[in-house]
Amino acid sequence: MPASSRKRTTIVDVAREAGVAISSASAALNGRPGVSDATRKRILDVADELGFVPSLRGRSLSSDRAFTVGLVVQREIDVLEADPFFGAFIGGIEEVLAPRGYALVLQVSTDETETLERYRMLAMNRRVDGVFVNELRVDDPRIELLDELEMPAVAVNPDTEMPLPSVRQDAEGPMIELTEMLIGLGHTRLAHVAGPPEFVHSRSRHRAWEHAVVSADLDPGRVVEGDFTYRGGETAARRLMAGPGRPTGVVCANDLMAVGFIRGCQDMGLDVPGDVSVTGYDGIALGTYIRPTLTTARTNPRRLAAEAARVLLDHIDRKGPEDREIPAAELVMGESTGPARAGSLP
Repeated sequence: MPASSRKRTTIVDVAREAGVAISSASAALNGRPGVSDATRKRILDVADELGFVPSLRGRSLSSDRAFTVGLVVQREIDVLEADPFFGAFIGGIEEVLAPRGYALVLQVSTDETETLERYRMLAMNRRVDGVFVNELRVDDPRIELLDELEMPAVAVNPDTEMPLPSVRQDAEGPMIELTEMLIGLGHTRLAHVAGPPEFVHSRSRHRAWEHAVVSADLDPGRVVEGDFTYRGGETAARRLMAGPGRPTGVVCANDLMAVGFIRGCQDMGLDVPGDVSVTGYDGIALGTYIRPTLTTARTNPRRLAAEAARVLLDHIDRKGPEDREIPAAELVMGESTGPARAGSLP
């Protein structure tokens, strides 16, 4: 018989074969109390033998849940396409959701108003049971909105004060290490290519770079604002490296800008790391393909997302979710950094 014409095994079939009431079969199959361990095992064994596949619609109706969670990404599509962070992040979420029978609703918006409306509609239409709040902004309006909507949520890499359950990976420590590494190589003219200042993680990385420079009794040097893109890095190279007093060491807030910065320097006829040492932050694979290879701090967006998914599901299950922190990013030494040339002048 073709698979498409086979009768689907239902919970009624499982209950009849196991010799129990439908309510008992439902409790066992959905992991709820109300049946003994022996009865639960018998029901699960029968379900396995019959090839029973739970109906998501039935689960939703019986538990008043959607069995989906939401992620709204506020980025331009072309920027999102170029940044490998999100692929790894979504993969980490799926690793946790799939075994628990949940699905991810992913939406993309291009501005704050649209983002807030997406969250509002997800909640009002009961499309999701909870949401991720990533790429937090300073005074992020989503926090107040989600509280108003009474929507379970988890914040990803927030600053210190956050009313939502949170998952963090320390960025300041690795950024300090990268900056101190350049200082240890003899670089005294340093600059920073920062991300947009409205992002919490941009400010955190800038703060760490400045702390390391000031602690070494050096002039903080120039800060050029980028946009976390390859083109932003190229533009920063032209702004920092064209005039007198150019830096010999540049710390970029992410790898895409660092790769663009290196290319911008090369187009200007400058040698990396001979004329300028460059570091990134993220540890994306692209940094190992370019020449020179990129010195960076390797983060773990996949693990960060997996932990965030676990915290969110605990929150949905009312298990009292706790904040979690994964190990800090680790330094990866590439060929884009080297000793400052003795007495070098631009």
